[in-house]
Amino acid sequence: MKYTEEISNKLNELLVKNYDAEKGYENAAENVDSDRLKMFFKRRATERGEFAKEIKNEILQYGEEPKDSGSFKGTMHRNWMSLKSTFSGNNEEAVLEEAIKGEKASLEEYDEMVTAKNLPPTIDAMILKHRNAIQAAINTEKLNENTVS
Repeated sequence: MKYTEEISNKLNELLVKNYDAEKGYENAAENVDSDRLKMFFKRRATERGEFAKEIKNEILQYGEEPKDSGSFKGTMHRNWMSLKSTFSGNNEEAVLEEAIKGEKASLEEYDEMVTAKNLPPTIDAMILKHRNAIQAAINTEKLNENTVS
């Protein structure tokens, strides 16, 4: 496998995760009553959409084809979030818990990319910026969870 293909494959995995996260946050915004949480989730969805655009541009720069949709696993997680919030007594807490769970999974993916030694500096910087924003979102979600419960 060519170096450019290898990098593009790794980036495509992150791209799909960001599509999933964007849709998940949009779904979360629809499943909470709190205006504060709605805005928080909408901002996270927008942020993840921006991450996807940045990753897509990097893939295109390597002459490879970016994926154009999320994963089956991401769809299943969103469906679970909807179902769980429907049957949960405190749906905002349940939605926050699922959002944190999803973000931790994303963080692990980004951590793997950060530790990869063969990435060009531009991609490395982008990955680190995204990773730090995801960590900040997790921290904020945990604070929100403490105020909701």
